[in-house]
Amino acid sequence: MVEGDAEPVEVLRAAAQGEVAHGFFGRRGGVSQGRVAGLNVGLGSGDAAEAVAENRRRAVEAVRPGAELVTVYQIHSPDVVRVDGAWPGERPRADAMVTDRPGLLLGIITADCAPVLFADREAGVVGAAHAGWRGAHGGVLENTVSAMTAIGARAERIVAAIGPAIAQASYEVDEAFRAGFSPEDAPFFAPGVPGRWQFDLAGYAARRLRACGVGTVEVLGLDTYAAPGRFFSYRRAVHRGEPACGHQFALIGLS
Repeated sequence: MVEGDAEPVEVLRAAAQGEVAHGFFGRRGGVSQGRVAGLNVGLGSGDAAEAVAENRRRAVEAVRPGAELVTVYQIHSPDVVRVDGAWPGERPRADAMVTDRPGLLLGIITADCAPVLFADREAGVVGAAHAGWRGAHGGVLENTVSAMTAIGARAERIVAAIGPAIAQASYEVDEAFRAGFSPEDAPFFAPGVPGRWQFDLAGYAARRLRACGVGTVEVLGLDTYAAPGRFFSYRRAVHRGEPACGHQFALIGLS
C-alpha cells in the first residue's frame, strides 16, 4: 500500500510555453522512500513498482488530469517516434516523441540529461526529447523538429523549453570527450583542472535548436547535480557511490 505524502508535487513550467499543458518535475511530492525518496518515476531504480506508479499518476494529474501517459524506452539515440495513442505492446526504443493528438501526455525521463519540451500551438503539435550529450550530438533535437514539421508544425513557430539538467559547473569531461565535438562547439567547453573541461549541455542543446530554425528557446537553467533535495542526478549518485538513482519527469500534451 502506498502512503500519501504531505509535500505537494513541484511543477516547473516554462513561461514561453504559455497555456500548453506541460511541466518539468524534480523529486518533491512523491511517495518513494530511501535513496530514491520523493517523486521517482524511473522503473529501473530498484524502487517499488507501486510507488513509481503513484508518482507517475501524481505527475500526470498535476499537468493534465485524465490524460493518457505515453513513454518510450530511452536509449540515448537520435530516434523519434510519432505517437497516435498508447503502445499496444512493447514501447519503441527511441528518445523523442511527437504528436498532434489531444488527450496524450508525452513523458521523458531524465537524471542529468536535458529534457526538452516542444510546442507549435498554432498547428496543435507537441514533442518531447531526451537530450543527453549523445542524443544531442547525434541529432535528436533536429530530428524532433523535423518530425513535428512532418505533421504540420513550422520550425519558426516552435517553442522549445530545456528543463532541469546537469549544469556546466557540475559537468566535468575529459579530453577524449572534448575531441568528439567540432571547433564551432568550443564556446560550450570551459577549461577545468588540467586535462579536463566543463561542458554546457543546455547551452549546446539551445544552440542546436536555434540553428535548425526553432523560433523560441527557453532554458530553465536549473542544475540537477547541485540540488540534491530538489532533483535526482545520476552523476551525483555515482560520485557518492550510491547503489541507486531516481529519475524525474518532463511532460507535455495537447488539451
